Amino acid sequence: MTIDEWWESGERVALSFGGAERSVFVQRLGGGDPMTLVHGFPSSSHDWALVVPALAEGHALLLPDLLGFGASDKPADHTYSIHEQADLVEALWAAEGITRTRLVAHDYGVSVAQELLARRADGALGVDLVRVDFLNGGLYPDIHRPEPVQTALLDPVQGPQISAIIDEELITGALAPTFATEADLAAHAGDIWRSLERYDGHRNAHLLIRYISDRQQHAERWTSVLERTDVPLRFVWGMLDPISGAHMAERIRERLPDAPLLALEDVAHWPPLEAPDRVAAALLA
Repeated sequence: MTIDEWWESGERVALSFGGAERSVFVQRLGGGDPMTLVHGFPSSSHDWALVVPALAEGHALLLPDLLGFGASDKPADHTYSIHEQADLVEALWAAEGITRTRLVAHDYGVSVAQELLARRADGALGVDLVRVDFLNGGLYPDIHRPEPVQTALLDPVQGPQISAIIDEELITGALAPTFATEADLAAHAGDIWRSLERYDGHRNAHLLIRYISDRQQHAERWTSVLERTDVPLRFVWGMLDPISGAHMAERIRERLPDAPLLALEDVAHWPPLEAPDRVAAALLA
């Protein structure tokens, strides 16, 4: 689907979490065993659009836009956090009556999935996680390599200044190193920009980027749960990714030697966009 078709065929639902009621965009597709897919920064659930046709043949897919992203609410001057995004996912599961699900996460979403795994380990998650599949993201914050624009957005002075002037050209330039050279950067960057700028969300970029600080603050909680959970984990990894690529895959193999890892040698940071057929096949394996 085009991004317009994606928005037209989904819906905004009212969810209460974090002490407020928010409108959250949700796409539902397919039928069968539940599968929840969580997107990355700075985009939206539309990142999965090329993957979902194959997945929807045997799974009931649930794809939310996280708070501040895509077609969900984008409150200004808000303290965005990974914990609140995990609250959003839990609230959505409750509203949908989901008690067990596969979970698939990319980029920003991997931290949301790690927090949900940690809540399960604490006995505080009411949903059974059948399996978690991770795609490129900063699972181990000490070796995560943010792009220069991400580092600048984190700066308390530069960050708001960048959010004030950010546009499609700047976003496309920032995304270019994170795609493999064969990828259709222009098409994908355009959709990512539209996801970000909807409801003036690009003005919040310096607020959304705080997830990097969240990862550092909660590193022990989120990395240790990977290595002690009894939930089956699988990894689908673009090895050319400068942010969380081959070096992150090496750490995963070192710490989680029994977990299956599919190395996509010609793919960078965006496997669902760069290699959707291979990603779908891996998720269905």
